[in-house]
Amino acid sequence: MKGYEDSTYGDSFADVYDDWYDDVSDIQATVATVRELGGAGPFLELGVGTGRLALALAATGVEVTGIDSSPLMLERLQRKSLERNIHLTAIQGDMVDGLGDARYALIFIAYNTIFSLQTADRQQQLFHAVADRLSDGGSFVVEAIVPDPQRPAGSTVGVRSMRSDRVVLSADIHDPSTQHVDGQFVEFTESGGVRLRPWSIRYSYPNELDQMALQCGLRLKHRWANMSQEPFTEQSETHVSVYSQ
Repeated sequence: MKGYEDSTYGDSFADVYDDWYDDVSDIQATVATVRELGGAGPFLELGVGTGRLALALAATGVEVTGIDSSPLMLERLQRKSLERNIHLTAIQGDMVDGLGDARYALIFIAYNTIFSLQTADRQQQLFHAVADRLSDGGSFVVEAIVPDPQRPAGSTVGVRSMRSDRVVLSADIHDPSTQHVDGQFVEFTESGGVRLRPWSIRYSYPNELDQMALQCGLRLKHRWANMSQEPFTEQSETHVSVYSQ
């Protein structure tokens, strides 16, 4: 999408993210699984956003770091951290090139955030960066959709939500040849006029992610349908994949 940058999504959605996506996945199941896999930590969340998951994890008493390219997302994270008196370390930076020198028992990237990296090469670079930052025996946890190989090329338009003073429409364009979906939420409000909230993903299939992992010495240890560790099947629409050395 022309004009779309790493921080575009976060800056466009920061003010509504907690309202729109608080229930996009099970927070408590995520914390339980991450703690089970990573023990006492330390932990790193890539694309931490407003801290929906990282704050709940840090509240269990472990060391948590989160990185995000959006200053607006991180402003909200900091405010929530102070309000709840929960400490975590927040880094504004690129989740591929800005990880620093620390090592982590577990690094995780939540619901579809890996697909915000706009090329297969960039996603591969992420795996390499993560592998370099894992402590011995550490794990990399990826949560994402299972793309539908039957989804046709072209555009879709629908209504996301509607109330008396606001309508939010959803529009997107799918290009299966590049595995890209570019979209917009178009928000009409009685008081604020029209606002565009763009998003863009380059999706990868689970087997493609497995190959990226192998390229940097990581292997698939677990694959579940969700963070509750339900069995992954051919009908699963989401997956949680755990890679380790």
